[in-house]
Amino acid sequence: MNNLLQTLRNLGPARLAAIGGVGLLLIGFFVYLTTRLSTPEMELLYAELQQTEAAAIAKKLEEAKVPFTVDKTGTKIMVPADQVGPMRMRMAAQGLPSGGSVGYELFDKGEGFGATSFMQNINHLRALEGEMARTVQTLNGVQQARVHLVLPKRELFARQQNPATASVFLKLRPGAQLSRENIQAIQQLIAASVPNLDPNRISIVDDKGKLLARGTGSDTAEAMMASAEEKKQAYEGRLARTIEDLLGRTLGYGKVRAEVSADLDFDRITTQSEIFDPESQVVRSTQTVSESNESSDRDPLAPVTVDQNLPTSQASSSASPLSSNKSNRNEETINYEITKTTKSHVREAGTVRRLSVAVLVDGTYQTSKEAPPAYQPRSEQEIESIKALVRSAVGLDAVRGDTLEVVNLRFWSPEDDIQKPEELFMGMTKDDLFRIAEMVVLGIVAVLIILLVIRPLISRAFEKAEMQEEDEMDRLLTDQAGMPAALAAPTGALAQDLALEAAQADEELEQMIDINRVEGRVRASSLRKVGEIVDKHPEEAVSILRNWLYQES
Repeated sequence: MNNLLQTLRNLGPARLAAIGGVGLLLIGFFVYLTTRLSTPEMELLYAELQQTEAAAIAKKLEEAKVPFTVDKTGTKIMVPADQVGPMRMRMAAQGLPSGGSVGYELFDKGEGFGATSFMQNINHLRALEGEMARTVQTLNGVQQARVHLVLPKRELFARQQNPATASVFLKLRPGAQLSRENIQAIQQLIAASVPNLDPNRISIVDDKGKLLARGTGSDTAEAMMASAEEKKQAYEGRLARTIEDLLGRTLGYGKVRAEVSADLDFDRITTQSEIFDPESQVVRSTQTVSESNESSDRDPLAPVTVDQNLPTSQASSSASPLSSNKSNRNEETINYEITKTTKSHVREAGTVRRLSVAVLVDGTYQTSKEAPPAYQPRSEQEIESIKALVRSAVGLDAVRGDTLEVVNLRFWSPEDDIQKPEELFMGMTKDDLFRIAEMVVLGIVAVLIILLVIRPLISRAFEKAEMQEEDEMDRLLTDQAGMPAALAAPTGALAQDLALEAAQADEELEQMIDINRVEGRVRASSLRKVGEIVDKHPEEAVSILRNWLYQES
């Protein structure tokens, strides 16, 4: 113990501080290495969870004593890679995740004798809503769904019953859209599950507050007003699907996104016109009337004259004059027919005034074994070919003012946030190889620190102590070797000096022997050095031993 303390004293404060710092670094390194090795590799268990479901799953994981982590949003849970499969099976056996709604498992617990009919009806309604919500969630593009039913109470002796209604809330996945056919399918699905529920009385709203279906019936004024907008959306959706299907066969499905904005004219116009052609006339009928009259007449009374009233006049028995009348009349009527064209033109609502088409296409990806897929934009020639196809597919008219834009950008997908490990060598992923390489490098660094820093410091410290001991031993042996000659002929001051040095050497040697006796061992190098000195100077060694024996006696 004393040798260790003496060695530490010989090292000095600077060397002790260096050794302490290196020791602390090594301790921290081994603690980090141990923690790193003991931390399991975490993988995704569930994502896009509601906070209530995440809390229930976390509680089950704590009961199973499985380590897990939850992200900042509280919607993703990570567990060790070897526990993903077993934990999913275990959670599924317990009905987790439930999708945020309860179904017919609500009746698995049973009901007490005190349950009223009202409670039973409410539970039945909850179970029905939950089951329909789960069914709607299985549709492509739907992330979350909630269904609310309003079932009127059946009244006795009532001639008319209030119709049942329903409302559906949909949370769509990023980038997903529902077509008109999808919305009608949801309405028909829910209407077929509820008695006396008309599909036109089911309203649907998405998570952005957009009204997908009004649910006010088909005979109301609002429905008539909404039909025009629905026709517009249906027309735009049909054109967009046409573009996506056409380009998806070449570019790949999911790598094309098309949007169409149509300006439609919903005015219904009826035009009637009659056109006469005077150049093309035809005689339809001709009527000719010819009339000729001739008559003669004699007046029976003579005409009254002045001569008849004179006294000298004689009665005249001459006859009255004869009168005649003659007339002719001709009449001709001709009826003509002129060519007449009658037109009745009805222009139905929905005429296209203008189209605006926007197409977003993804680029290509160059894959290689050494690096992840690299994004490559499409060439200008490909973009022009896409524009030509779209113009022909939707019937764009430049005179009408139709516009088309095709843009090439990189698409984002939710899988980009979750990197799937790829097996590289002997079933190990890239993360496993990195961890092994990290441990190897840290181990090499630790070995180099031990060999190049700690070992030289310790070796130098002990070598310095050994050199001091060896120098002291050589000095003592040299002093003792000169003692016999001095004892044989001690004279004057020289004899006194020799005697004093011998006494001091004997005292120091006696102290060293006492220390060695207390510690119980002597350094092997010191004994080897003493043996070499004895071999080289046997006579002096015998003299020293005799002197020691003489002093003890």
